[in-house]
Amino acid sequence: MRRPNILLSGTPGVGKTTLGKELAAKTNLVYVNVGDLAKEGQLYEGYDEEYECPVLDEDRVIDELEDKMIDGGVIVDYHSCDFFPERWFNIVFVLRTENSFLYDRLESRGYRGKKLQDNIQCEIFQTIYEEAMSSYKEEIVHQLPSNTPEDMERNLDQIIQWIEQWIKDNN
Repeated sequence: MRRPNILLSGTPGVGKTTLGKELAAKTNLVYVNVGDLAKEGQLYEGYDEEYECPVLDEDRVIDELEDKMIDGGVIVDYHSCDFFPERWFNIVFVLRTENSFLYDRLESRGYRGKKLQDNIQCEIFQTIYEEAMSSYKEEIVHQLPSNTPEDMERNLDQIIQWIEQWIKDNN
């Protein structure tokens, strides 16, 4: 049975990981957090002193994921989306969070100064959404609000319905 590949993207702190793990648990799709994958495999090409974080080696991440993506049934969670091959995903969800919620979430994660401000600006200017729209077919890119637990539940239900319909239509 064919199963879809899904990309969950959005600014750090919008709820991608929470949604992705819940989705995987309820659908038996495979959940891949690219940050965790990179950490486990040391898929880095350096360290960014300004943002105090490792720099992802995108080519090595793609090499690591390629075989999984061919089989289908994968939920990929990452804040950036423009380096993944377009052919990998059947649908892309960009989670969006109001700045007041996002600020508190990022601050509680230890984001400070430029890193905090740049991530808030990224959300204000819809940077990830625009990146998704320019990287994938417009009809597969969808924005979802992710401010409250109720939003999360609605998103979960909506994506599960989409997965069920996709499986019916493609098998």
